[in-house]
Amino acid sequence: MKRNLLISPGLYVGFIAAALGQAGPAPFAATTNSGQGQPVSYASVTQLNGLLSQLDATSKNTQADLVKLRIEKWKTDGSYKRQALGNVDSIQRNLQGALPEIIGQLRNAPEDLPTTFKLYRNLDALYDVLGGVVEGAGAFGSKDDLQALSNDLNAFEGSRRQLAERIENLASSKQAEITRLSSALKTAQAAAEAAPPKKVVVDDTEPPKKPAKKKTTKKPATDANKPPAGSTTQSAPAQAPPSNPQ
Repeated sequence: MKRNLLISPGLYVGFIAAALGQAGPAPFAATTNSGQGQPVSYASVTQLNGLLSQLDATSKNTQADLVKLRIEKWKTDGSYKRQALGNVDSIQRNLQGALPEIIGQLRNAPEDLPTTFKLYRNLDALYDVLGGVVEGAGAFGSKDDLQALSNDLNAFEGSRRQLAERIENLASSKQAEITRLSSALKTAQAAAEAAPPKKVVVDDTEPPKKPAKKKTTKKPATDANKPPAGSTTQSAPAQAPPSNPQ
């Protein structure tokens, strides 16, 4: 018996969608991975490395300038000094712990948007707290402290601005990729729906069984000169030879 199986176009669309989900942008000069298995352009990695190197240098300079800061000599009340010391301690802990950790994560996944935005938020918080310390140095500290910390603050602001532009570019690129994949999926779906379903013939008819051959036994050959079994033969009496005449 033969059965006809109809393969629905929806199955083809499902396979195409899965393939599109695995597909990425056309490969270009890749130097590393984005953390999601997709190649990253050389220009993108170069831009990020420059930004992170600048950020590393700013972090080291800021830590050194904060160590030189003599908040205890500021001409203000004790509560303000304690608040300023707490802010400095918070900045130092961030520059020595949280910031290097995020930078390391971003080096491993240069175009990962959540990690990139995480770094931006961290810089935003650093800028706000450091800005308060700079204001205190300008009001109660020395001019040298104010100048050094102001340079650090401006450097952080430059990194933050570059990072914001990078986030915008990455978001636009990801959106364009999503649009491209969505369009390709719709085209594939329309083509699959327009095509007639393929017919697959499955022949599950069992072939007729051949009759088994009967075994035949051969009769043993008999000797024509040999009398049949059970029969008796009488031999003719032997004749005496003739006698010679006298």
